[in-house]
Amino acid sequence: MDGLYSTLAVFLILNILAGLFRVLRGPTRADRMLAFQLFGTTGVAALLLLSEAAKEPMLRDIALVFALLSVITSAGFARTMRGREGSGE
Repeated sequence: MDGLYSTLAVFLILNILAGLFRVLRGPTRADRMLAFQLFGTTGVAALLLLSEAAKEPMLRDIALVFALLSVITSAGFARTMRGREGSGE
């Protein structure tokens, strides 16, 4: 079962690399932010899978911190974009 967890984690990490294309190409800031959200969600899932594969509960804590940072980043982006709507951008 550990091999399955490791394989799934590698697959998720490859998805992150594919999402890097969207970050670099855009075309809008919202597209880039959604790609960063993909990084956060996929990174948390990969860490949880690696935690189970390696029997390292500490990785669960790191995944929790990443999940919280992802929420804060999303809220900050939404607040920034709401402020730009009124300025005509």
